[in-house]
Amino acid sequence: MRTIIAGRHMDISQSLHDRVDKKMSKLDKYFGADTEAHINMHVEKGRHVMETTIVYDGITFRGEDSEDNMFKSIDMVVKKIEKQIRHHRSKLEKRLKNGAFNEDFVEESSMDDDEIKIVKSKKFLAKPIDLEEAALQMQQVGHNFFVFTNSDTEQINVLYKRNDGNLGLIEPEY
Repeated sequence: MRTIIAGRHMDISQSLHDRVDKKMSKLDKYFGADTEAHINMHVEKGRHVMETTIVYDGITFRGEDSEDNMFKSIDMVVKKIEKQIRHHRSKLEKRLKNGAFNEDFVEESSMDDDEIKIVKSKKFLAKPIDLEEAALQMQQVGHNFFVFTNSDTEQINVLYKRNDGNLGLIEPEY
């Protein structure tokens, strides 16, 4: 796995770079050599923040942590991503196990605490609008996100409010 490290308003020392490489190498057994781990580091209000995103086989693993020093943040993010990987693998194994039996023998089971339960579904009219209009509508409804059809690309996009107060845009890539 390749690690791509970026520091926002900070220089990445060789010792930090070495620590990231060492800790992230623990994850090599889960990913191919061509997989990229995008790592962003910055200091915010005296806290050392590390954000890591790994996309593998269409699945995104993301970890973020804020500690009093960057070395602790690195350790915590790697633990979080390992936990996500184990959780995802156990879900896959469970699905394979359940699908391997004839339907007559599969017992109904209640949902585990870890399973996702959809409690509400909502439909909306997705008429094409531009980004500015989407931002205004998101502000009007008072939500942290807004799903819309982008009039420039004619694709479904998601506009969302980031933790830093700015807006982010999610666009599909085919």
